[in-house]
Amino acid sequence: MTKDELWQATLAQLQFQISPANFATWLKNTYILDKKDGAVVVSVPNNFSKEWLENKYNKIVFKILRNLDGEIKEVGYAVERSARQKEPSRPSLAEQGENQLEFQELRVDKSTNLSPRYVFDSFVVGPFNELAHAASLAVVKNPGSVYNPLFIYGGTGLGKTHLLQAVGNQILKDFPQKRIRYLSSERFTSGVVSAIRNKNMDSLRNMYREIDVFILDDVQFLAGKDKTQEELFHTFNTLYEKGKQIVFSSDRPPKAIAALEERLRSRFEGGMIADVSAPDFETRMAILKTKSQEKNIAVPDEIHEYVASHIQRNIRELEGAVNRLIAFFKLNNKIPSLAEAKVLLRNVIQSPSKFATPKRIIAAVGEFYDLKEKDLIAPSRKKEVVRPRQIAMYLLREELKSSYPFIGKKFSGKDHTTAIYSCEKIEKELRDSESLVEEINLIRQRIYGG
Repeated sequence: MTKDELWQATLAQLQFQISPANFATWLKNTYILDKKDGAVVVSVPNNFSKEWLENKYNKIVFKILRNLDGEIKEVGYAVERSARQKEPSRPSLAEQGENQLEFQELRVDKSTNLSPRYVFDSFVVGPFNELAHAASLAVVKNPGSVYNPLFIYGGTGLGKTHLLQAVGNQILKDFPQKRIRYLSSERFTSGVVSAIRNKNMDSLRNMYREIDVFILDDVQFLAGKDKTQEELFHTFNTLYEKGKQIVFSSDRPPKAIAALEERLRSRFEGGMIADVSAPDFETRMAILKTKSQEKNIAVPDEIHEYVASHIQRNIRELEGAVNRLIAFFKLNNKIPSLAEAKVLLRNVIQSPSKFATPKRIIAAVGEFYDLKEKDLIAPSRKKEVVRPRQIAMYLLREELKSSYPFIGKKFSGKDHTTAIYSCEKIEKELRDSESLVEEINLIRQRIYGG
């Protein structure tokens, strides 16, 4: 595999593991500059990209590269602004034609940040996302009039970003005069930080508050960022009062986002809240067939069934599996057999549900509620810790059938009666609280899916 082929295969997997906006922002104009003695050097266009990739995505980039080439031992980044100009013979993505995958995420509209590949026609609807899909269609027909704001939540890789961008793309098509802006919460935060540093907050505020359709992805990452939350609150109020459409997404419902200002939480909850859950087997098959048809590759049903049976909780991973099959087809000019597909997908398909362990359960609960593991298991009686700890105890009992003494021991040696009380309390609340059921289902997705 050449350097180009290796990096294209890496991008093929990366595009399904990070948001389209971040993919376009940090991975555009990157390529492998050098590969020697197990070390890979990736060329990046500027120091900001270099720092971001090193700090944010280095682990995932290295993992993918190593899965593709077992001899790779390390990965680094170098700023090579003029490297492309020094290589006139190097073909562009467009010039590589059918020998390379087509990365539509790179073709992001600069004025809207929307990727043209995310449309309603390519969104597979099933019982797990029917409400969110219907609400999105209603928003498209009458932007700013119904379901404002629209808040879509669900686990990682279940199609939230696809829906959000489909809303933006459809409104852009039907109402070309409207100004639309899609942003990841990380990009929104970066804009606020940059504006504060450069003392030009007024221009930032004016830019956002003149938008007709404001779409913000992954708002859970705003937790604890007070200044960013303040700016979002005022932006929301201005847009809402003008009748502009606002759409949010998160990996959890608003009430479950820790360190979120109450005034902002109430804004999130003021419109339509719709959840997206994990797809059933039939829907997973439909997704795989749709993605294969989009790429004009006739994948046998037995391979689709194999993938659908082994990847159960993440649509992005389903797409990643299809992308690997396409890469194999492009490089070998043939459809893989089932045996070849199993080898090809061994690093994509996880072992059955990443078996739950006490450590995984405690880590998932801590991550969901933005708590450190040490705080969760420490003998603290703070309100923000007690409830998550009770939920962790309940999940240890439910998922692993752990004994009450064992559960108590995991939490700083608490008495078994504390574990019994916690489990019974959560079990009782689950009978009456639909929101708690949703929270625990989302935590389960983290335990088994990531």
